[in-house]
Amino acid sequence: MKADVLSMFPTELSELAVSLGQPSYRGKQIFEGLYKGADSFYAMTSLPERFRALLEENAIIKTAAVKRKLVSKIDGTVKYLYELYDGETVESVFMRYKHGNTMCISTQVGCRMGCAFCASTKAGLVRPLSASEMLLKIITAEKDLGEWVSNVVLMGMGEPLDNYDNVIRFLKLANLENGLNIGLRHISLSTCGLVEKMDKLADEGLPVTLSVSLHAPNDEKRRQIMPVANKYSVAELIAACKRYIAKTGRRISFEYSLISGVNDSPSDAAEVGKLLSGMLCHLNLIPVNPIKEKSFVRSEKNAIKLFTETAEKYKINVTVRRHLGADINASCGQLRAEDKNAIN
Repeated sequence: MKADVLSMFPTELSELAVSLGQPSYRGKQIFEGLYKGADSFYAMTSLPERFRALLEENAIIKTAAVKRKLVSKIDGTVKYLYELYDGETVESVFMRYKHGNTMCISTQVGCRMGCAFCASTKAGLVRPLSASEMLLKIITAEKDLGEWVSNVVLMGMGEPLDNYDNVIRFLKLANLENGLNIGLRHISLSTCGLVEKMDKLADEGLPVTLSVSLHAPNDEKRRQIMPVANKYSVAELIAACKRYIAKTGRRISFEYSLISGVNDSPSDAAEVGKLLSGMLCHLNLIPVNPIKEKSFVRSEKNAIKLFTETAEKYKINVTVRRHLGADINASCGQLRAEDKNAIN
C-alpha cells in the first residue's frame, strides 16, 4: 500500500524521505507542502523533481472533493458532502460562533452503533476514516471559505471510539503547531459510551472534552433507542465517566436528545438529575432532529423548559443546544442518505 502522507507525523515523513534516498529534512518540506494545500507531489516545488516522481510511485495524498455544499440563509452555517478517494461520501458542518469557527466532522463512513434517532447509522458501517480524511474536512473547508477553524467536534457520522487509533492520530496531528494548530482543549469527542475505550482515552493524556451520549435516564429506556445499552448499563457508563473525570480533571458533557413522549417527562429529568448530581459535568439538551424513517418527534417548548428546570434543581449546568442550519438539515447523515438515494 502507498504511504498515506497526510496521516503521518513529521518524523514519519522524514523516515519516508530517507527510505527513498533523500535527506531527512525533506520530510519537513513534505509536511509544509501538505498544510499549504498541495493536492499532488508535483505541486511541492521545493522538492527535487526526481523525488516528487518517487513520491508519486510510493505515496498518496488523499483528497476530499466537495460534492455538495449547502449554505444556511438563516445563520450562514455551511454543510459539506465530501467525496473521498474511493467514491464514498461523508458529511461535515462549518458553524460560526462568537468564540470562533467550529467544524463538526465525521470519523467513519456510516456507523454500526444503531442509535434509533440517528440518520448516520441507517446503512450501517461502511468503513473507518483515516486521520488524513478527518484532517481533509477541515483543510478543504478552510481553503473553500477562506476562514480558520478554531474548534472541532467529532460528532458527525460514526462513533469516534470505534475508530480509536485513527482518531487518536487525528487529534495529535490536528494539534501540531505547524499544522492546523488546533488546541486539544478546543476539540470535543463524542461517544455513545464504549466503556473500555473511554478508560483507554483517559490514559492518553489528551485534554479533549469528552461528550457522552446519554439520551435516557435508565437502562430500560436507553435500550429502546441505543443498542450499546445492551452491553453497558447506565451504572457502568456513569462509573466510567467518573473514572475519566478523576484521571483527567476534565468536565464531561452529557448529550441528551429530547424525544417527545419517550424520554422528556419531568420524571425522566429528575432521574437524570439524580444520576449526574455532584459530578463535574454539563447536560446539553438536544431537541431531536426528525428523520424520514422514524416517527420520533422533538419535544414541545414547554416540555423542554420543564425538563430543564427539573434537572437544574439537582445543581447541574443545563443548556439547550442552539439549532444551527435548520434550513439545510445540518445534522449529519441526512445529506449522505439523500445522495445515495439519488444515485440508486
